[in-house]
Amino acid sequence: MAQSEIRNDRLSDIWILGATGRVGRAVAARIVAAGTVPVLVGRDADRLRKTAADLGLDADSKIVVASGADAMAAEISRQRPAVVVNTIGDYAESAVPLARACMPGGHYLDQANDPIAFHRLFALHDEAAAAGSTVVTGAGFGVVGTEAVVARMCEDRPVPSRVRVDSFASVAVEEGALGDALAASIVDSLAMGGRRYEGGRLVRTRLGREVRQLTLPDGERMSSVGVPSGELIAAHRVSGAPSVSATSGLVPASIAVRAALPLLSAILRIRAVRSFAVDRMSRIKAKAAPRPRPHTWGHAVIAWPDGTVHEGWLRAGDAMDFTSAVAAQTALRLAAGEGRPGAHTPAAALGPDLAVAAGADFVDEVLPHC
Repeated sequence: MAQSEIRNDRLSDIWILGATGRVGRAVAARIVAAGTVPVLVGRDADRLRKTAADLGLDADSKIVVASGADAMAAEISRQRPAVVVNTIGDYAESAVPLARACMPGGHYLDQANDPIAFHRLFALHDEAAAAGSTVVTGAGFGVVGTEAVVARMCEDRPVPSRVRVDSFASVAVEEGALGDALAASIVDSLAMGGRRYEGGRLVRTRLGREVRQLTLPDGERMSSVGVPSGELIAAHRVSGAPSVSATSGLVPASIAVRAALPLLSAILRIRAVRSFAVDRMSRIKAKAAPRPRPHTWGHAVIAWPDGTVHEGWLRAGDAMDFTSAVAAQTALRLAAGEGRPGAHTPAAALGPDLAVAAGADFVDEVLPHC
C-alpha cells in the first residue's frame, strides 16, 4: 500500500521517482535551482525526508512514499502530476506502466538506454498522442550526447544514407554498490548481442565485431566497440538513415574481451544465469574516484547520397552530471508545455538545443579523417 504525504496543484507538479538515488537527487537539485519545487518519490520515508531537507524542501508536503513501480503508478494515476521523471531503472519493465499512468495529459521521461525499453515505449506513441501526453525516453548522456549531434547536422538537409555514432563517457565514481538498476541494464545489453541498422531494418551482428579508433578533439586517442543501445535507435529515428551503427568507449576493446563477448551474450540469455549475474553485479562496491578525463564526448559521422560527409562532436563535463541536467531540462520544458504529444527521444521531442541548455557545446563539424 502506498503512503501518500502530498496533494498539490498538478499543473505545477514534477515528480521524481527514485529521488534518493544519485541521478534522482541531482535532478531534484537542478529543478530546485531553476525555481521549481519537485515532489520526491521513493520507497523509504526517512531517506526521502533527508533528501527533502538537504534540498530545503518541506518534507511533510513534498514526498510520496510508494513501495515499487506498481505503487508509484497507482499514486500517479490518483494524484495526476504534470510530469513524471523515472530514475528507478529497470526501464524495460517499469517504463510502460508508469508512462501509461501519466495519461491523459501528463508527461513522462526516463534515462533508458536499452533497446527493449525503447521499443516498448515507442509502441505507446499513438496512445500518448491521443491522450495529449509526451513520453520521452533516453533523457541522459547515453542518448542525447550523440542524438543531438545527429539532429543538428541533419536539420534542413535530405535524409542521409549512413550514420555512425560513438560515445565516450567520463564519469566520477560515487562510493557504494552498483545497484540493481544499473546491473540489469548492463547485463541485458550484453545478453541482447550486437545490433545495427541495414536497409532500414534492425539486424543482428556479432557483439564486439565493430571497433573504432578515434582521436578526440582534445587530442586523446580512444577506442570504442559496437554495442546495442538506445543511442543506435535514436540516431536512426532522428536521421531516417537506412544504415546506422553505434559504438561505446565504455566497452574494453582488447581482442580477448571482444572474443569472449558473443559467448557471454549467449550465456546471459539463460534466465537463471541472467538473474545470478544481475544479483552479483549489483552488489559490487565501488570506491569513489574522479572522472578519468576532463570531458565527455558524443560523436557522429553522417554521409549523404550525394557523397557529402560531415563529422560532429558534442562536449560535456561529467556524463552523470550531464544526464541529470538533461533530465531536469526535459522535465521543466515538458511542464512548460513545450513537448510534442507521442513517444519520442529527447532531441526529437525538444530539439538539439536541449543539449546546450544542459551545459554541453557542439564542436564545429569537420570532414572525417578516419
